[in-house]
Amino acid sequence: MGRAYQNKKEDMAKTAGAKTKVYSKYGREIYVCAKSGGIDPDGNLSLRRLIDNAKKDQVPAHVIKNALDKAAGGGGEDFAAARYEGFGPGGCMVIVDCLTDNSKRTFADVRNCFTKNASKLGGPGAVAHLFDHQAVFVFKAEDDEAVLEILMMADVDVSDIELEDGLITVLTPNTEYFKAKTALLEAMPEIDFEMDDISYEPQTLTVLTGDDVTDFEGLLNALNDCDDVQKVYHNAEING
Repeated sequence: MGRAYQNKKEDMAKTAGAKTKVYSKYGREIYVCAKSGGIDPDGNLSLRRLIDNAKKDQVPAHVIKNALDKAAGGGGEDFAAARYEGFGPGGCMVIVDCLTDNSKRTFADVRNCFTKNASKLGGPGAVAHLFDHQAVFVFKAEDDEAVLEILMMADVDVSDIELEDGLITVLTPNTEYFKAKTALLEAMPEIDFEMDDISYEPQTLTVLTGDDVTDFEGLLNALNDCDDVQKVYHNAEING
């Protein structure tokens, strides 16, 4: 009984810690976006997307408000975007996007994540050219041809559309994000997006097996524990 309770408590603590990380990452990104583009979501479409996704991920309203208030005040930290690219276990490709107020610290932290998990950092542009900057929408529906017609009628450039297990995935160029989302919402008001974001989608996948899987999971966990890391993109596919 005692051991079971202890395990449960550790799981709860891990969950609470993970939530805190998510809140912190959203708070930082919303602050930076609002400070650079304005605090009004109607005039700052990137901010609107961030806030919508934060609410979907159950980020508390006060976290969002605090970030906007800090941006409106004009003070606070001065963060800069930083991107690191490299090769993970088994030769998979990894992109790490950060927001940092100390680039030397962030570089050292990210480099340690790679070197301690059978991975290696590359130079700028080492792998990014093998990813496509895409808007990604995932939602429940059964007729992908009807969805494609909706988007084409709205003059949306669709990169790919797929129906699998009752879920439709739509990829469009990142610049088509708001046009595509508006078209889908107007034609399907009841739509509930399971994913609605802008991402870097790999052009090819690298299948990982055996020890490479363990090392790759270690790399992801280490990167997710870095305060400055905002998003991680990769082309790894776990086999089994």
